[in-house]
This record gives sequence, structure tokens and C-alpha cells, in this order.
Amino acid sequence: MVAAALDAMAGTRWGRWLGLVTAVWVQCISGNNYTFSNYSDALKTLMGLTQLQLNGLSVAKDVGKAFGLLAGLASDRVPTWLLLAIGSLEGLLGYGAQWMVVSRTVAPLPYWQMCVFLCLGGNSTTWMNTAVLVTCIRNFRRSRGPVSGLLKGYVGLSTAIFTDICSALFADNPASFLVMLAVVPAAVCALAMVFLREGPAGGAAGATADEAEDGRCFAAINSLAVAIALYLLAADLTGIGSGGGVVSAVFVAVLLVLLASPGAVPALLAWKSWMKARKATNADLEEAESLDAAAAPLLVAAKAAGMSEEDKARAPGERPRLGEEHTIAQALTSLDFWLMFASFLMGVGTGLAVMNNLGQMGVAMGYDDVSLFVSMTSIWGFFGRIASGTISEHFIRYVTLRSSPAPQSHAFPPAASALRLTWNRESWNSKSSEPE
Repeated sequence: MVAAALDAMAGTRWGRWLGLVTAVWVQCISGNNYTFSNYSDALKTLMGLTQLQLNGLSVAKDVGKAFGLLAGLASDRVPTWLLLAIGSLEGLLGYGAQWMVVSRTVAPLPYWQMCVFLCLGGNSTTWMNTAVLVTCIRNFRRSRGPVSGLLKGYVGLSTAIFTDICSALFADNPASFLVMLAVVPAAVCALAMVFLREGPAGGAAGATADEAEDGRCFAAINSLAVAIALYLLAADLTGIGSGGGVVSAVFVAVLLVLLASPGAVPALLAWKSWMKARKATNADLEEAESLDAAAAPLLVAAKAAGMSEEDKARAPGERPRLGEEHTIAQALTSLDFWLMFASFLMGVGTGLAVMNNLGQMGVAMGYDDVSLFVSMTSIWGFFGRIASGTISEHFIRYVTLRSSPAPQSHAFPPAASALRLTWNRESWNSKSSEPE
């Protein structure tokens, strides 16, 4: 019964937005793969590693992300909650084992075992990212660009969020930081397993009438993300978050309020939906029936027109267009896929190499605490991620408008035009029969 109620909620507009907000919270904690520099020096010291061996651990962490293909293949076959459960369990095991080593709860593990646990920790984020990204894009099919930019932007912020909270509460203690990486994602994923669900395809497509309000909701959540980034940036530059005591506690409390603030969007939509349903209940039933009867031909005609356009866009044997969903086989035979693959292969590796060795670079330059550099890199990466979704959506809409056919002379479907013509003819006949 509870599962049926949650599935019904996912079919509502505010339920889809609640799923998006919980996805944002998951992304806020799923960037732990970029935090290796915060505790790499502790691993190097406790295990007596050379710099080359430490680089091998970072490579094992990144190899875990290469197995993200498994999460992509499973996304079409298993529900969202199972993807989140797998990711949270892998993170709990991977980062939990590293915490036991850094906190000296157990003796340092053999090098190959540490590589396995780092690989598990790196692979855990791919299951979380795949679960939230695939589900939210399917729930907001007409807003793929803003959704992907928003979710990937919060991933960029997650490193700064973890780093600044650890600096404020635990004075950059590597063991406490690893506890956060193991426990917090598991707790947030447990919440997302309840509310992040894929709604019916018709519900996502039928929300076009509320597209303008959806745009305002996206703008509100993006503005909150920018506010969080600026807040973290100001805290890093001034150092108020790492002073300890009451000031640090206030900093963390304000940060948590900002992170929870996107929940106001689905709450507002749910309140509007409840008010609309209440007004509809109090309305005159006869008037509602007459309005429904008059609008039925128009709705049927519009639905038929929409179905014909969708069927026309998805004709049998026709390859999906850029921006539409592709199967694995269709993607592997697409030139666009290999262009993106080559871009990631040649461009992303340099950034990962810098992030993995940022701790050692800071120590070599004489800095005892490198968390500031990790946080700043995360914040500026956020601005690039969120801008990419907005800019790509702008050009996609621009190209779509340029390539769309010219509109027809009438603004209504053929059935609506026929009804309009019939009404005009009847009104003309009634006027002609009136005495002068």
C-alpha cells in the first residue's frame, strides 16, 4: 500500500519535483571521489608509501569510475532504489575500510586490498549519479539541459561541502572526514530510495502547460545553488568556517539550511495542487460536466495530434535524434558518442591528475592544510558545470526553433477549427433570423 501511494505521488507534478530535490541532495554527497587529496597524505604516512604507490591508489580509485558502465546497463533493468542501495553499500564498504586504516582501528591493510577498497569507493558514485540522472531526465524530458546542468553542478559543490563541514566541525581530521564519506551518503541515499521514483511517461509529457512555471522553479533552485557556492567561497576566503567553536557551528547550521531550502519548491507546488483540488471540489458539478463535455473534442484532437507527432518522431527504423534517448548499440554506432568519448578521454584526465595530487602539491609548497585548495577547485568547477547545462539548453532551443517548420495558418487543431467554424455559422444564422 505504501509503495502504491509513493508511485502515485511520483505521477504528480509536485512528486516529480520532490524527486528532483532529493536527487539534488544525493548529488550534494556523491562527489566524494574528488576528495582524495584531503586524506591522501595520511594514507601515505601510515602505510609508508612512496609517491608512485600513492598515485597507484588514486588510479585504482579512478578505475572504479570506469566500471560505471555496469550502472548504466543496470539502469534499464532495475529500479532506482536498487541502484542507490548498491552505490551506498559500496561507499560504506570502501570508505569504511579506509577509515579503519586511517583511524588505526586495524593495522594497515596490504596494498592490493587498499586498491580494491578505493576502487569500491570510486565506483559507488557512478551508481548514485546514474540513478538520479537517468530518473530525473526521464521525469523532465523537455528540460534535459537544465536538469543535467543542475545535478552535475551540485556534484561539483559536494567536495566543497564535505571539506568545509569537516574543517568546521572536526578541524580537518582525516579519520572524521572518511567517516563522513562513508555514513552521510548512505543516509541520504536511504531518503532518496523513498522519494526518488520514475513517474509515468505521460505525466512528464503532459506537463507542457506548466512549462513556464517549471522554468521559474529551475531558476529558483539554480539561484539557491549559486548562493550556496558564493557562501562557501566567502567562508573559504575569510576563514570563518574553520575557526572552531560557536562560529563554525553557526556556519554549518546556515549551510544545512541552504542545502535544505530547495525542498520549498515541491512544498509550494503541493500546496498549489491541494488548493486547486479544493476549489474544484467546491465548484458546481453541473458546470464542470458541461465544461468537460465542451472541451472533450478539443482534448481528444490535441491528444491525437500529440501522439501522431511523437510517433512521427519515433518512426520504426529511424535513428534517434541528438538529445533523445539512445540504446547502448545506437550510441556505439553514433559519431557524436565517439566525439564525446574522445573529448573525455583526452580532456578529463588532466583535471583528475591535478585533483588527485593536489594534497601532495600543497605539502610540497609548504602548506600544512590543503583543504582550501580542494574546496576552491570544487566551487569553481560548480560554476562551469551549471553554466554548461544552461548554455547547451539555450543553443538546443535556438537550433530547434530555427529548424522547426513554419506554423499553420490556424492556431487550433483541425477539430477545433471545425467547431469554431460551426459556432460562427450558427451565430450568423441566429443573427440573420432576428427581426431588424
